[in-house]
Parts: sequence; structure tokens; C-alpha cells
Amino acid sequence: MLSKNQIKYINSLQQKKFRQEHQSFIVEGAKSVLELIQSDFEVELLFVTDDFYKENESLLEKQPIRPEIVTQAELERVGSFSSNNAALATVKTKANKEIFAQENEYVLVLDDIRDPGNLGTIIRVADWYGIKKIVCSKETVDFYSPKVISSTMGSFTRVAIYYTDLVTFFNANKLKVYGTFLDSANVHQTQFAEAGYIVIGNEANGISEGVERLVTDKITIPRFGAAESLNAGIATAVICDNLRRRK
Repeated sequence: MLSKNQIKYINSLQQKKFRQEHQSFIVEGAKSVLELIQSDFEVELLFVTDDFYKENESLLEKQPIRPEIVTQAELERVGSFSSNNAALATVKTKANKEIFAQENEYVLVLDDIRDPGNLGTIIRVADWYGIKKIVCSKETVDFYSPKVISSTMGSFTRVAIYYTDLVTFFNANKLKVYGTFLDSANVHQTQFAEAGYIVIGNEANGISEGVERLVTDKITIPRFGAAESLNAGIATAVICDNLRRRK
């Protein structure tokens, strides 16, 4: 049974200021928790239903922290999921470590992505296409937001995130920087370099002026219909697919 202090603690982690204060975040649901406990993240607290425990007993027994058995109703009361019959964990955040593209590697760069669902989708897309690093502007939504974590469907365990000032970051860069713009080079015909960065801009305003000046190659996804724009997550998928076709 969840204690009052545990309930208060878990509820506090719904807010960014408390996630930063405690350096912890929440992971919910069967798939995400299973991915979590097989990753290098440090689990603080682990709450599971009796059915989930029985189904995954051999894996759970190997964990350094002992899971606590709770009811589905308790999980749903403290979490953000309307339905959760499996598990919930509180987890330590990782240090904001600097990352760069290495030889034969591409890194995604997110310039002020504000929607948690978009960030979560982009992380899943990166994981699908084997991109293991994402650099985010300081204004990009918090990676550890419950909505971001849940929408990654476990991919957050395999993609490293680094928040920084993008202009400063790119001033130290010597690789190609591809940025998405209207009326630019057709991504279907782009010959990507062996390594570099792909910048995805803000959902409403695109890539900021400061970052635009540091983009070496402007690319676009050609439009054949009448839609005004593409969702940032979908645009990322299209770009990554064309990247992999040409590498």
C-alpha cells in the first residue's frame, strides 16, 4: 500500500520544479517500466500490481530495488494514466552531459520544440532510425515530463538528451548542419554527408534566426497536396527516412 509520503512525492514529480529539485521523474505503464528496468537508469521506487509481478517475476527479482505490490486503483490515483494495471516507478534523472556527433553519426537538434507529444514522438523516431543522441535548445520541453516519457514508449532509455544554447553549440561545430525550411533543397534528392546534424524547428515558428545562420544546408519536404504544414514528429520521420536511404 502506498504511504502518504510516497503519494505526496509521486504527485510532486508531475511538476518540473520538483523533478529538478529531487532530480527524479516518473515512468508508468507495462512497456515503459519493463524497458526501464533493463536500462542503465537508477530506479528509486517501483510499484507493481500483483498480476504484473507474477508475469515478470524472474526479471523483477533481479532488480537491486524490491518492487512494492499495490492495486491498480492506487497506481491510477498517483499517476497520469487514466488506466494502469501494471507498474509505476520513480527514477533518478541523468546529468546533462555534453554530446556531439562522432564519425559516421547523425544527431538530431531540436530548436524550441514545445509540445510534449512531439518530443516523445521524435525520441521514438530517433530510436527507430538508430539515432542515439538528441541536442535540445534550453526552451525545448522537459525530457522528463510524464507526457514525454509515456509517449516515447520506452525509447527514452536508448536516446541520450542534452540541453544547451544552440548557437554556442554550433559555433564549436565543424560538421554539416541540415535544417528544415520552406522552398529549399528537396530532401528526396539530398546527398547527406557521412556525419552531421539535423535541426527540427519550433512547431509554429520554425528554426530561429540565430540557429538559421549556422545551418549549412537548407532542406525541405516537398508538398504535393494542400496541407499547410507537417507535425514536427512526422517531419522528423520523413527526414530520418531519407537520411537512412542515402547512408
